[in-house]
Amino acid sequence: MFKNILIPVDGSEPSDHALRTAISLAKEVGARLRLVHVVDNSAFVTGYDPSGGAGSQLYSALRDSALQILQQGTARAQAEGVQADHVLVDQVGVRLGEAVAQAATQFGADLIVVGTHGRRGPSRLLLGSGAEHVIRVAPVPVLVTREPAR
Repeated sequence: MFKNILIPVDGSEPSDHALRTAISLAKEVGARLRLVHVVDNSAFVTGYDPSGGAGSQLYSALRDSALQILQQGTARAQAEGVQADHVLVDQVGVRLGEAVAQAATQFGADLIVVGTHGRRGPSRLLLGSGAEHVIRVAPVPVLVTREPAR
């Protein structure tokens, strides 16, 4: 059924839940996983530094954090016996949905598993929805997960 599953990860709770779901599914069907993280470098392109500090230091910290998230998620999947690797997308001007769609095509993914916060109303309008954008442009089916209410 599913042989190659792509999971966008960002270290958030919804992303972690999606990763747990993808690992469980991969174990069940014998699929490989690829984790992808998209670095948002739009602030560096415009020259705007939201921290008010040195942009290159902030950018380096973002990249380091992204690599740590990817390495930890990959190790987690491998510890559960799932074949997994990761890729960091660090391209100027690329939007999350397009980057995930491109990574899915390059990997030969037949499923994308993505977590969502499930925002509604003004917060959704202001913050946007990464999951929604992934769904709109994905070249393969998308499984959207949401953490159960606590």
